[in-house]
Amino acid sequence: MNEQSTPPAEGHRSGRDRLAASTTVAEILETAITFEQTARDFYRQLTPKVSKRIRWLVEELAEEEQRHYELFSDLLERDDLDEQIEAVIDRPAADTRFSDCIHLPDLGEKPDDQTVLQYAMGREHAAMEQYRELAESTAAGPIRDLFRYLAAEETLHKAELEKLYYETIHSGGV
Repeated sequence: MNEQSTPPAEGHRSGRDRLAASTTVAEILETAITFEQTARDFYRQLTPKVSKRIRWLVEELAEEEQRHYELFSDLLERDDLDEQIEAVIDRPAADTRFSDCIHLPDLGEKPDDQTVLQYAMGREHAAMEQYRELAESTAAGPIRDLFRYLAAEETLHKAELEKLYYETIHSGGV
């Protein structure tokens, strides 16, 4: 058997495997833009359908997603970050779950508070994991700083949603 057809040793990835497991920061940012945009639009459309008890929350979530959308869009426009944006990094393990969040559920015309809160917690968790992993794998600089900031922000949002969920469920609000 020649050297080219020798399978990689256990624990080592072939060139093809490494390529499939990597991506550019630009591709990650484009996925994040889509993630934030779909969430923003989803929450905006959901606002008139939810109960008045959590309408403020859904409006706030839409605003947060808009701010994140703008952050990512602005980064892609910056000429001074071209080198960092085109850098190849390992694809985060959370990437599939993050990308899956682009596909939105149909919560119906009158979704209950519990369902809305569960969905929002799931999105915040996926974003938290994705941004945390990206912060760990991105070179030092403004993009890493942004991912760290967003990971911390999503962690805080998730904790707030969990608290509200607990209060809603255990106060008989659902």
